[in-house]
Amino acid sequence: MKRKTEEAHKANGQNGAKKRVLSDDAVISRFREGLFDSAELESYTKSYATSGPYKHGVISPLIAPDLLRSVRNEIEQNLSFTEKETDIYKIFQSGDLANLDGLDDASLKLLPSLLQLRDALYSSKFRAYLSSLTGSGPLSGKKTDMAINVYTEGCHLLCHDDVIGSRRLSYILYLTDPDTPWQAEWGGALRLYPTTTVKDENGEDIKIPSPDFTLSIPPAFNQLSFFTVQPGESFHDVEEVYHPSEQDKGKQKRVRMAISGWFHIPQEGEEGYEAGLEERLAERSSLSQLQGRSGDVYDQPQPQPVDWDAEPAASDKGKGNGKGKQAVQAEEGEELTEADLDFLLNFLAPSYLTPDIADELSEAFLNDSSLSLEKVLSEKFATKVREYIEKQEKNELPASSDEIESSTSWKVARPPHKHRYLFQQPQTGSGSEPNPIEELLTKYLPSQPFRKWLALVTGAESLTDHNMLIRRFRRGQDYTLANSYEGDEPRLEFTLGLTPSSGWEKADDDEDEEEEEKENRMDNDTKMKDTNESDTKEKEEPSVGGYEIYMAGDDEEAGDAAIYKAAHGDDDGILFSMAAGWNRMSIVLRDSGTLKFVKYVSAAAQGDRWDITGEVGVVFGDDDEEDDGDGDEE
Repeated sequence: MKRKTEEAHKANGQNGAKKRVLSDDAVISRFREGLFDSAELESYTKSYATSGPYKHGVISPLIAPDLLRSVRNEIEQNLSFTEKETDIYKIFQSGDLANLDGLDDASLKLLPSLLQLRDALYSSKFRAYLSSLTGSGPLSGKKTDMAINVYTEGCHLLCHDDVIGSRRLSYILYLTDPDTPWQAEWGGALRLYPTTTVKDENGEDIKIPSPDFTLSIPPAFNQLSFFTVQPGESFHDVEEVYHPSEQDKGKQKRVRMAISGWFHIPQEGEEGYEAGLEERLAERSSLSQLQGRSGDVYDQPQPQPVDWDAEPAASDKGKGNGKGKQAVQAEEGEELTEADLDFLLNFLAPSYLTPDIADELSEAFLNDSSLSLEKVLSEKFATKVREYIEKQEKNELPASSDEIESSTSWKVARPPHKHRYLFQQPQTGSGSEPNPIEELLTKYLPSQPFRKWLALVTGAESLTDHNMLIRRFRRGQDYTLANSYEGDEPRLEFTLGLTPSSGWEKADDDEDEEEEEKENRMDNDTKMKDTNESDTKEKEEPSVGGYEIYMAGDDEEAGDAAIYKAAHGDDDGILFSMAAGWNRMSIVLRDSGTLKFVKYVSAAAQGDRWDITGEVGVVFGDDDEEDDGDGDEE
C-alpha cells in the first residue's frame, strides 16, 4: 500500500482551510440511506463482536451510490498512478493522494467528489459510528490517512499486521467497476489469518499466525472492510489479482481499485486525546516485534547446521582416500583427487571440473563476490531430476498446510509474515531409497568432494559447516520476505535452481539495456484510464516473480513511526539477482546486514519454483582479504 512521505504526513491536519466541518445532515446524505439507523448500528456491532479469526467488519453498501460513482470517475480521468514493487507487494500507487490537503487548488477542483468522500469518512459523526461499532475508542479527524491503490493482474500484497505508529482502525473502501460485478475467482480478496498463542522462552504469551488464511472477503463496489489494528494479531494479505484464462483473454481488464487507509488515535487538541498514548503504542509495537523475534524458535524451517568435519557424508563413507576428520584435514586446500573427480562426475557437468574453469571462476568470485553458473548438473543426472520434478508437478497437492504435512514428505515454512514455501531437510536414518533431489541433498552437496570443489571455485581457505534444504515455491502462494543476515562474519550461500518450467524472467544482472528498460518502466507514471485499455501492440508475457534477490540493507530511520518505507522505483539497492530456472546455480558471499528474498510466485507461472539452497560457513586466508581490498580500490 502507498504510505505518505514524511513531508506530506507532517502537513496532514495543518491545512484546515481545505477541511470543512459538516453538519450531521450533510454527512448522512453522503452515506447510503439508513446506515445511521440504530438498528443498523446494532446489527453491525453484534456481527463485529462475534467475527473471526479476529474482530473485523464489512459494511456494504456504505456510500451514496451516485457520490461513489463520481469519485471513481474523477480518479479514472484525473489521477496518475505509479507501479511499485517490493518484496511484499506489487501495486499501483496514487503518489501524493495519501494527503489530499497537500494538493494545490487547481488539482482540488478536479476532485470535488473525492474531497466530499474524504470529509464524510473523517467526519465526527462517522468516526463516532465506527468507534461505537468497534469499541476502538475515539478516532482522529485531524490526522487523515488515505490512499488510492490499484491492483491489476498480477498485483498482490503479502501477509502483514498493519501495525505502525498511531493507527487504530484499518479500512478498505472498494471502487471496482459498479456495472461489472467483481468475481471471486478473479482474486483480489482481503484474507485474514488466525493466530495460535504459545509461550516464549521467558514464559510470555506470543501469537504465531497460521500459514493458511481462514477468511476471504472478495472486493465489491461500495463495500467497506475494516478491523482494529492489533500488534501480532491482525495479520492479513491481499490475494493476487489473477491473470485471465485463455478463454477470458481480451475481455475487460481486471482492475481492483480501492481507497485504503487508517483512522488514528486523537491528536493534541482533539477530544479523546491522551498525552503519551502514541509513545506507549509505539513501545507496544516495538515490544510485539521483540516478542515476535523471541518466537523465532517456532519458525519453520529451523536451521540445522552440520559441521563438515564432524562426520563424513554418506557418499564419503568407505572411500579409498580415507575417512573422518583427519583425512579431510590432510587434503584440505589440495587439488581434487581422481576419486573426487569420479564421484563429482556422477552429478556435476564435466566442464566445471577443468583446472582452467576453476581458476576463472575463482578469479571472478574474488572480484564480484558472486557467481552465476548455467548447466551445472551433468546431463544424465539432470535428466533424472527433471523427470522426477515434472512428475511431481502433475500430482495435485492437498489444499491445507496440515494436510500437506500429514500426507506428504513436505513441511510448510512459517510464519507467513516472514515466508511461506514447502521444504525438506536432510533426514537421518531414512530407510527409503532417495529420489533424485534427495540424492543431491544428502549425497552430493554435503560430500567432501563438493566441499573441495566449492572451496576451489570461491578461493576459500576452509568451509566449516553447512545448512541445506530443498524448497518448492507453489504458484499463487509462496515467497520469502526480505530478511537480514546478522552474522559476525560473511558466509557463502548457494542456490541450485531446479525449476523445469519456462516463462520465468531472464537474469539481467549484466544486461544494461534490459536494466534501463526496467527503470524507465518503473519511473513512468501510468494513467488510470490506460490500465483499462487493452494494449495489443506490445503484449508482454506476465511477470511471474520467483526471482531471488540480494539487496543492500537500509539503515535510515523514518522520522514518524507511521511512515511506510516503500522501496525505491529503481534497482540501485540490488547487489545480485537470479531468476528461477533450470539447472543453474548462484554462489554469493553474503555480508552482515545484506537483505535477501524470493519474490512471490504468481499464479500465472507455468510451474512451481524448485531449488536447493545452502548456507556455508567460510574462512578466507589473509591474502584473499588483501586482494579483496585491492579490488575495491580499483
